[in-house]
Amino acid sequence: MNHYFENNENLKSEIIKISFYFRGKSLEFLSDNGVFSKKSIDFGSSTLLQYVENLSNKTSVLDVGCGYGTIGISLASLYPNTKFDLVDVNLRAVNLAKQNAINNNTLNVSVFESNVYENVKDTYDVIVTNPPIRAGKDVVHNIILNGYNYLNNGGSLWCVIQKKQGAPSAIAALEQKYKKVSVVAKEKGYYIIKAEK
Repeated sequence: MNHYFENNENLKSEIIKISFYFRGKSLEFLSDNGVFSKKSIDFGSSTLLQYVENLSNKTSVLDVGCGYGTIGISLASLYPNTKFDLVDVNLRAVNLAKQNAINNNTLNVSVFESNVYENVKDTYDVIVTNPPIRAGKDVVHNIILNGYNYLNNGGSLWCVIQKKQGAPSAIAALEQKYKKVSVVAKEKGYYIIKAEK
């Protein structure tokens, strides 16, 4: 079985286009086989986008596990003066996100391959992530807990996790590491969590 957090060069490509309307912006995303939520923008990502804080005074944002770029590119379209870095381990997702950044004219977006933080060299004001739950708890906790090391002082990590897929244990783990952790919203079992450094 193929997973969106793995690379499979032999997987047949079937590019589709997804239209997404976000805060007055009409965006279009190319998607393909072998990436997360291939056919539509998933509920978790769209819910996270609704609640992420105003980023107009932030200089840098990192989207970890960006997939084809839904979260990072949508936010970048709203905040053209903020620098966005998008990373994913899936090379097909990375290439789609690069193309989607160009197609949506988000010139403030850089996309590169990274297994979680492996190739990340900078620190950021904000990290956003819809972590790959199916990759397992270790990967999810690596993303949300080690994000601390890639945040500027006073920075925040925003994530979306379903209650049934470990939100309570994720919150407990975050509280051990971050200065302040809050559940910003709960929608249909999805928790939008903010952790502040």
